[in-house]
Amino acid sequence: MRHDGRLGFVLFVALSCAGMVLAQQNAAPAPPADRKITLDVVVSPKSGPPVADLQQQDFTLLDNNAPQTITSFKVVPGREAPIEVVVVIDAVNASYQTVSVARPEIDKFLRAEGGRLAYPVALVLFTDKGTQGLGSFSTDGNALSAELDQTDVALRSITRAAGFYGATERFELSIRTLGQLVTRMATVPGRKLMLWVSPGWPLLSGPRVDLDSKQQQEIFANIVTLSTQLRQARVTLYNINPLGNSESLGAVSYYKDFVKGVSKPSQVAVGDLGLPVLATQSGGLVLNLNNDVASLLRECLSDSAPYYEISFDPPPGDKRDEYHHLEIKLAKPGLTARTRQGYYAQPSQPN
Repeated sequence: MRHDGRLGFVLFVALSCAGMVLAQQNAAPAPPADRKITLDVVVSPKSGPPVADLQQQDFTLLDNNAPQTITSFKVVPGREAPIEVVVVIDAVNASYQTVSVARPEIDKFLRAEGGRLAYPVALVLFTDKGTQGLGSFSTDGNALSAELDQTDVALRSITRAAGFYGATERFELSIRTLGQLVTRMATVPGRKLMLWVSPGWPLLSGPRVDLDSKQQQEIFANIVTLSTQLRQARVTLYNINPLGNSESLGAVSYYKDFVKGVSKPSQVAVGDLGLPVLATQSGGLVLNLNNDVASLLRECLSDSAPYYEISFDPPPGDKRDEYHHLEIKLAKPGLTARTRQGYYAQPSQPN
C-alpha cells in the first residue's frame, strides 16, 4: 500500500457509493408514532439452550445506564416462535472453492430431521451479478435443497478482484445488498433471522488507512442507517464463517476491535460496518473455526428460541443520531441476556 493518496481516493469512492445507495434505495422504515422499541431477548446459561422460565420482574432494562420501564413483556416458546429465516450464501466474499465446500453442508442442514425445518426458511444466493432468491419461504427442507442443487454459482467477476481495489468493490456491494435484503424483510411482520454464510466483507481498517471528515460522515451515516434498519425490521444477523479452522485466530477475532457502538463520526472506522460487527450488535452470533457449517446453522436456530419480547418507550435524543447503549440485567445468577446492543435516538422535534 505505497500509494496512500490513491488508496484514500478509492476508499472514498466506495464509501460514497454505499452511502448514496443506502440513503436513496434503502431508507429505514419510518419509526412508529409512539416511538416504541421492541427487543428480542435470548437468555442462556453458560452452556445449554435458552431458557423460558423467567418473569418480567427478573429483567432490568438499562438505556445509557438509566433504568427504563418495560411497557410490554412476552415469553415466546420454542418451535411455536413466529420466526422466519433467510440463509444468505455469499459468493462475493468467499471463493468458488469455499462456496463449493459450504453447499453440501447447507444441504445437510436443510435435509436434517427428514427435511422438516423448525421455521420457514428462504435461500438467497449473493453474487456480484446481484441476489437470487432460491424459492420462497418453506419448512420443507427437501424442496429447498432441490432448488439449491439446481443452482450454479459462477466465479465472481468483480473487476480488479485482487488487492485493495477489489476489496472496496466487495465492501460496497455487500453493504448495499445487506441494506436491500433488510428492507425487503421489513415488509414481513415479526422476528426474522438472517444467517449470512460468509467470511465477511473486507474490514478495510488498519494503521495506514486514514479517513478525512467527509469519509467519516459517510461511514457514520451508513452505521446509523443499517443499525436502524435492522432494529425496525426486527432482524437478528448471524455470521457463519465457512472457512472453518483454515483461518487463523487473529484473523477471525480482529472484528472485536470494532463492536463497541460509535456515537460520533470522529470515532468511526470502516471496520464498524463489518459483517461480524453488525451481527454482534444486532444480538446475533459470530460462528467460526468450525468446518461443520451444518451444525453452525443448526446452532443459530437453536439459539434463537425460546426468547422474550420486551418493549419500552425510549427517551428522545438531545441531538440527531444520538447513540444509546442498551443492556439487560437479570435477577437470577448464572444467566446472560443477549439482544441489540444499542440504537440511534432522534430528538422529539427533528433538527
